[in-house]
Amino acid sequence: MIVREALRDAAERLGEGCETGRLDAELLMAHALGVSREDLLLGQLDAAAPQDFEALIGRRLAHEPVAYITGSREFYSLEIAVTPGVLIPRADSETLIDAALDSLAGRPPARILDLGAGSGALLLAALSRWPAASGVGVDRSDTALLCARGNAQRLAMDDRASFVVGDWADGIAGPFDLILCNPPYVETDAALPPDVRDYEPGDALFAGHDGLDAYRILAPQLARLLRSGGIACVEIGTGQARAVAGIFAGEGLKSACRHDLAGRERCLVIHNVC
Repeated sequence: MIVREALRDAAERLGEGCETGRLDAELLMAHALGVSREDLLLGQLDAAAPQDFEALIGRRLAHEPVAYITGSREFYSLEIAVTPGVLIPRADSETLIDAALDSLAGRPPARILDLGAGSGALLLAALSRWPAASGVGVDRSDTALLCARGNAQRLAMDDRASFVVGDWADGIAGPFDLILCNPPYVETDAALPPDVRDYEPGDALFAGHDGLDAYRILAPQLARLLRSGGIACVEIGTGQARAVAGIFAGEGLKSACRHDLAGRERCLVIHNVC
């Protein structure tokens, strides 16, 4: 079977329970061939399909996320390595970087903090846009920290990015010009797709019965760590903007909501008004 035939067959099978069946098939085929997706589509469609492609499709049919199968996910034009036990970076989270770039236009941050850094995607994306900045990523997961440090090294940013173990910002000394955070915000009893529920780390997803527990911890920490004139960009779930803004307001923090490309509430841009 040639590549185009194998892709068509795989997309049909994946499409029965997956909205991104064709894309997933292409990403897995590119991984099996050791080429980019662009190179696959432009010059490999009539090549012989690799023998291990079917095994990769089998893993995806069992709901394993594509990023865990291939070992990476693109985020803000960076190739970010991800491993099981580390939250997969999502395009929705790029809203935080867009919001930071807009809010800090003309005044580049010198010091950046990423709370709950995971793979390091947010911090490294920010550092790629502000080459004179340095940053610290904090996570309590040793698996995540190992992944983040590896990403910083591969992207030649390990001289500007350090990753430390910690419980949110406990023991972290400010101030910071920019704080980034994608905390867990899913309700404990929420129904999730099996590729998320069965594979991604629950500690990075769930935050109590109302999904707001992490924000209650973060609010006083951000008030302490933000430099005058600095901002925090914090990810939120759909429908949470008002409740989360209220939590931050209780600590003297003013916030504005930023929507993602699909028009959903995705980020609060927070200013210290005290």
